[in-house]
Amino acid sequence: MAKAAVSPNRMELMRLKKELNTARRGHKMLKDKRDELMRQFMDIIRDNQRLRKEVDVRLNKASEGMALAAAVMSPETLQEALLLSQEKRTVDVGEKAIMGVHVPQFELSDQQITNTGLAYGLAQTTEDLDQTVDELVAAVPDLLELAQVEKTVQMLASEIEKTRRRVNSLEYVMIPALERQIHSIIMKMEENERGNLTRLMKVKDMIIQREILARREADAQVASECSGGSASTN
Repeated sequence: MAKAAVSPNRMELMRLKKELNTARRGHKMLKDKRDELMRQFMDIIRDNQRLRKEVDVRLNKASEGMALAAAVMSPETLQEALLLSQEKRTVDVGEKAIMGVHVPQFELSDQQITNTGLAYGLAQTTEDLDQTVDELVAAVPDLLELAQVEKTVQMLASEIEKTRRRVNSLEYVMIPALERQIHSIIMKMEENERGNLTRLMKVKDMIIQREILARREADAQVASECSGGSASTN
């Protein structure tokens, strides 16, 4: 990667120092954001693990109950019982912001059609099927929350990775490059100042030498005139 030409002057030095300060502030803000994202990410991961265990327990119970019901009920009766429903469920989808990341927010709403508990005649079903349906109904809110949490985990992980790359880019590329440019300009300006000082000293020495030479010539002229006057008097 070719280096951009930088003019070694005070205006350029001030510009680069201002850019460096901005980069450092941005670096700190991004690090703070990354750390807070990580903190919230770990909290949500713990929620995710808890929900996953609860859902697995419910679904395992439902699976066992379904197997027992299938063992004593005809496939037609079982299928008919499961297809019947007296309850509508809708999901309201919204969002909330976590450190600037818009994550989904799901809310389950129930619209009861009848006031009966189960969606089929109890005489045609077994207790195992009834318990299985209860477990599945109870698992729906947890499943919805689990989907919300897992999507949030995915989105936060993506944002953490993007933030981490930006932090590393500032910390290991941009800030060191600006520091090198500033150091280079300072060194070049100091070198130029030393060169200017050396030239000024040489000019001063030349002026002094000329003044000394002129003084000597003037002294010699005075001495010559004095010698000439003494000779004429004699």
